[in-house]
Amino acid sequence: MKLALTFASGLLILIGLTVLAIAVGSTTLPTGVVMEALGYAVTGQSPADDAHPLMRIVLDLRLPRALLALVVGAGLGIVGCLLQTVTRNDLADPFLFGLSSGAAAGAVLVITVTGDMLGIWTLPIAAFVGGLLASAIVLLLVTRLEDQGPARLVLAGLAVSFLFAAITNYMVFAGDQRAAHSVLFWTLGGLGLARWELLPIALAGLAAVLIYAQTRHRQLDALLAGDDTAMTLGVNVPAMRAITFLVCAFATAAFVSLTGVIGFVGLMVPHLARSLVGPLHRSLTLLAAVIGAGLLVASDTLARTILMPQELPVGIVTTSIGALFVLLILRKV
Repeated sequence: MKLALTFASGLLILIGLTVLAIAVGSTTLPTGVVMEALGYAVTGQSPADDAHPLMRIVLDLRLPRALLALVVGAGLGIVGCLLQTVTRNDLADPFLFGLSSGAAAGAVLVITVTGDMLGIWTLPIAAFVGGLLASAIVLLLVTRLEDQGPARLVLAGLAVSFLFAAITNYMVFAGDQRAAHSVLFWTLGGLGLARWELLPIALAGLAAVLIYAQTRHRQLDALLAGDDTAMTLGVNVPAMRAITFLVCAFATAAFVSLTGVIGFVGLMVPHLARSLVGPLHRSLTLLAAVIGAGLLVASDTLARTILMPQELPVGIVTTSIGALFVLLILRKV
């Protein structure tokens, strides 16, 4: 009963945050217009020719942006849960392992060197390839070592993160200086790339990590007891760790390819979810998805409105909240 009430409350709050995110901005929209536009979106109909012109703002701009925030926030929350489990590190998040650095390097390559060779798909594809390349290097480093323990995984991720960060900084200084603002916005995160045609990329990342977490929840629970106990329960710990990291890498690359680097969501959300439903992954990952979605929607709303009409990169908001959250964790230790 308590679990169902927790999920129901979370979903209601999430719906309210989503409606608020669509309504507020440089142009504040009446709630009636927002609900009418959402009705058109749910039924799949196109607005009539004489429909309220503000509905186009909802359907073409704010709704896809809100949906992208929901999907990416939910995915990052689940990824954070998985990484903290397989590394046994409560401060692990998707950006500790070089995934975001690789994706950012791919995006900066497009911004400063190649340009939009493939139209609007160029930046997401380059960032996606960069993220997967970084994850492949981390996995290669880990598998070439005799011990695939969590400590080595973290060290390999940090090394790759520093490597791609150095490559990114070099391209920024060696490339077109006029693109510096775009590079800065990308490395700090933002949802400005939200388009209906790009949402399937983020949905693929969320589907991969959510399905994996739900189908492997028993093996993930076994890892909580330690590697030796998990192996006695029939879990191939090194293979489980590598597969989990690969799924998380795919999902993170998909998210970063659309939003840039949004830090600390994957770090904070698992702690909040565990405090409500405990450490077992079947309920934990579902609630982490709800909390992560709400956190990113709220952060993006704040980023869009705090300096109107200028838009603040959402990564600044999440990093600020994350820094305070880490300080609270340290006080409890």
